[in-house]
Amino acid sequence: MRDWTDSAAFITGGARGIGLGIARALAKRGVRLALADVDEPALERAAQELSGLTTVRTYRLDVRDRETFEQVADEVGPVDLLFNNAGIVPHVLVTELTYDKWDLALSVNLTGVINGIQAFLPRMIERGSGYVVNTASAAGLVSDPNLLYATAKFAVVGLSESLRLNVAGHGIDVSVLCPGPVDTDIVANTRASNAEVGLRDEYVPAVEEFLRSGPGIDEVGEMVLAGMEKRSPWIFTGDDVRSHLEERMAALLAAL
Repeated sequence: MRDWTDSAAFITGGARGIGLGIARALAKRGVRLALADVDEPALERAAQELSGLTTVRTYRLDVRDRETFEQVADEVGPVDLLFNNAGIVPHVLVTELTYDKWDLALSVNLTGVINGIQAFLPRMIERGSGYVVNTASAAGLVSDPNLLYATAKFAVVGLSESLRLNVAGHGIDVSVLCPGPVDTDIVANTRASNAEVGLRDEYVPAVEEFLRSGPGIDEVGEMVLAGMEKRSPWIFTGDDVRSHLEERMAALLAAL
């Protein structure tokens, strides 16, 4: 079992959802936390909850803002564990796509990950150690009709797999988290802050029911750390994607 004590972690989207679940799992192991989120009240609640277990610093950060990201990275200083977790669940019908909607969805779910890597990775390389976990989705391995979401999440999976190959010689590990349904408020949060790409009213009940069918955020936080213990390239939150992966791989091989 890895000794996490005295490690430092930076988590985007760290005040809510999966990010908070990861933060709770790390706090129990004595990891010092730097939590970044766009939701300041949620940051305050997370700090109040976790400060009894470890040192907690919070930062109001929109992951699309590269200048502020760099400033926060300078202020945070060296981190051992980087979790590029912030994300939204956009949904736009193909007949209603616009450049602006593409830009919004990709800037949060893909460019936000890139910004985190660029802000912290050079510092990890200089020290010769670190661990990066990027949050993608099972929809980054097996596509669904949600074009904006699948595009970004497939890119995060590919980015993570390539990054893992590139930084192994620098003493850095990389995993990509590919959650299936997880019981979070991501649908409501997306609709509140990114209404132009939020899920339509008629789709919300079914999607929220699907998300509630999965594990809670605390269970997922423990799954993430278990995957990191194994240095797994991919971390899953359930096996519900298995049959879809098998079907996709069989189709790919059949197409050769």
